[in-house]
Amino acid sequence: MKDLPERLRHPEKAHRPAQETARKPGWIRVSRAESAEYGETRRILKANALSTVCEEAACPNRGECWSNRHATMMIMGETCTRGCSFCNVATGKPDALDAFEPGRVAQAVAKLGLNHVVITSVDRDDLDDGGAGHFARTIRALRHQNPRTTIEVLVPDFLHKGTAWTEVVDAAPDVFNHNLECVPRLYPSVRPGARYYQSLRLLDDAKRRNPQSFTKSGLMVGLGETFEELRQVMDDMRVAGVDFITVGQYLQPTPQHHKVDRFVPPEEFRRIADMARSKGFLTVSATPMTRSSFHAGADFARLQAARRAQTPAMETPNA
Repeated sequence: MKDLPERLRHPEKAHRPAQETARKPGWIRVSRAESAEYGETRRILKANALSTVCEEAACPNRGECWSNRHATMMIMGETCTRGCSFCNVATGKPDALDAFEPGRVAQAVAKLGLNHVVITSVDRDDLDDGGAGHFARTIRALRHQNPRTTIEVLVPDFLHKGTAWTEVVDAAPDVFNHNLECVPRLYPSVRPGARYYQSLRLLDDAKRRNPQSFTKSGLMVGLGETFEELRQVMDDMRVAGVDFITVGQYLQPTPQHHKVDRFVPPEEFRRIADMARSKGFLTVSATPMTRSSFHAGADFARLQAARRAQTPAMETPNA
């Protein structure tokens, strides 16, 4: 009996012409260190049958994060219903939801001893609610088992899912994150299944529904955007009430993925960060290696401190 052919990870990209993969400049540092803590993090994740965006999206910071016992859990399976040209997560028909997954996520977070956890997911356009209910159940399981752990969710756009997103917001995560990813002009080639103004509206609606929750969004650069386009997206984010912006260099996962237009040098990232701060974001992370959940715990502490600094001290009434 012949072996069955291996399932294609990216069937939608199989017939795309290979793009030349540019040589990375010296300021791009991919962490490959595998310490004892790295191995322990991997063991805990595997023991609880959990997926991570660290692995599935081939994150260049995995070595550093896992060595610090930090991992971004990716719920609702390893298969996405969309095929964005920048993303390394597998595309296809996902499996049914695992009702026990929220509990396993909570157990893994307890074992890892995380003070702050980031939960993300694949897109689940096949579900009536886009997976909003599963996110909410995961948040509740985390709160029950890890009451002192702060929770950040990095959610899909819930396109054509009505008000399903409210279930996630009402579960009260500490940070509600949805990445715009790129400037609107590039959506047809980078995020063909998404809509810029749907993503922007989701962030705006989440902030209006729960003003106490921090909202966060991220961008990739090096895809062909202009500085003025970045400026406009930042303005759009601020109008939507986004508190925290992350900006990092796009890295091409395979020759079939979207080509890197250019590697943005560190001094340009400093200019981008300065511009973002001038717009009034509470917190900014803009470096070549910045990723949405990289150093998320430390960034959350900075968010809290920035909000406290903006809140006028209550005067003590005279006795």
